[in-house]
Amino acid sequence: MYHEAWNYALEELHNQYISEDRENEFIFNFNINYVSDENNVITVCVPSPFMKNQVTSKGSLEIIQNKLREVTGLNDLTLDCIVNKDFKSAEIPSDDDKEESKAAESAPAETQTKAPSATVSNSKIESENNSPKQTPVKKHPQLSENFIFENFIPGDNSMFAYNAAISVAKEPGKARNPILFYGGSGLGKTHLMQAIGNYIYNQNPKLKICYISAESFTNEFTDSIRTKKTQEFKNKYRGLDILLLDDIHFLQGKEQTQEELFYTFNALFEKKAQMVFTCDRPIREIKNMADRLVSRLNNGLSIDIQIPKFENRYAILQKKIELQGKQLSPEIIEYIAKNIETNVRELESALTTVFSYEELTGRPLDLDSVKTLLHDLIQTNNAENISLEIIQKVVADAYQISVADLKGKKKDKKYVVPRQISIYMAREMTEMSFMELGNEYSGKDHSTIMYAYKKIADLMKTDPSLESRIENLMREVKEYKK
Repeated sequence: MYHEAWNYALEELHNQYISEDRENEFIFNFNINYVSDENNVITVCVPSPFMKNQVTSKGSLEIIQNKLREVTGLNDLTLDCIVNKDFKSAEIPSDDDKEESKAAESAPAETQTKAPSATVSNSKIESENNSPKQTPVKKHPQLSENFIFENFIPGDNSMFAYNAAISVAKEPGKARNPILFYGGSGLGKTHLMQAIGNYIYNQNPKLKICYISAESFTNEFTDSIRTKKTQEFKNKYRGLDILLLDDIHFLQGKEQTQEELFYTFNALFEKKAQMVFTCDRPIREIKNMADRLVSRLNNGLSIDIQIPKFENRYAILQKKIELQGKQLSPEIIEYIAKNIETNVRELESALTTVFSYEELTGRPLDLDSVKTLLHDLIQTNNAENISLEIIQKVVADAYQISVADLKGKKKDKKYVVPRQISIYMAREMTEMSFMELGNEYSGKDHSTIMYAYKKIADLMKTDPSLESRIENLMREVKEYKK
């Protein structure tokens, strides 16, 4: 994901050592190779323990890390250095090498020896080898090449968001500005956001596009205050053509950052720069968020990405298996789709587990072996792992009330509705009886608990938004970690 950003950062640093007498200094201090990356941690290697100590003590790792953070906009990006005796020195391409590379890229496909690559069109991806990595023609250093529209598998839960994202990508800054995707983790919000960025960048690479998490945005803003460079910060973000701001809920309670974003929003909106945001809940439900910022964000298009239904989970698994060039029996796919209900990320994790087992052991996969392999992952969805305490905390937090009030006797609607929802969820997600639940809710009679359960069950049949809300709360409960 960050390999190209690594190459770009290393080349930028190399340009600082352009004099001949400093070339050896660069080679000695930055003789480091990229290995892999995962979860914003880039693994790099050096040829010996001595060199590891050298690049650490000389600050080379920190210098590259800071450059990478600057290039990607991710302030939490870190480097992990390992020793590899089979290490081969990294080569910084010369200008001649770059020209040769450009010539090779422009040569007819049949004359190239490199593996065929995927190309992006307006409506479909065309690849000579059905590679699972369908990368855009041009790579933006802050965007993942895997997050493109062709790799997104829409279902009933996400079709509206998918079509809206394509519309925004084709006509940025027009009718749907800003656009906000909200929903639980692992449902595709970041994928669609970055797909918009990748599409726009491939259409017009001269546009200033920035993808950044709200946490990194906050950290960068705080640093600009500390270093007295706030004007540079303002110029950077107010000069953008496309702003992709991920996980905006992180800004709750951060008044100064919210104020800065408010003025940045106004500046970008005035110049018709496209803004895309993601959040884990509707904006109006975020605690301690400035009303005027909430108003700005709500003026655009807000779309709820819900938990995928069984049919969509099955289709997602089929597509991801196909993209990897693998095969699984229908009964195994069905088993995974039925038992992993929370999000797409967990479906991907399940596939990674079973295919890794197959590759490392050489044993064929059958349903029994898959059940054993995925036992821990699937167990998190079972009622035996869900307590009433967790349900009450998740619901209370969502409705911004205390657990004591949720369990208590206050009759205001502010407390009654979440109380009834928590009772419904407890009956659906645990083995507790109505009488047992009554004891946990201020000694209420079991008939009162039954009434609360039935009321919510009936409302869900006629109120899709309530049904979606409760499904999301159930997902949060399943993912909750004490």
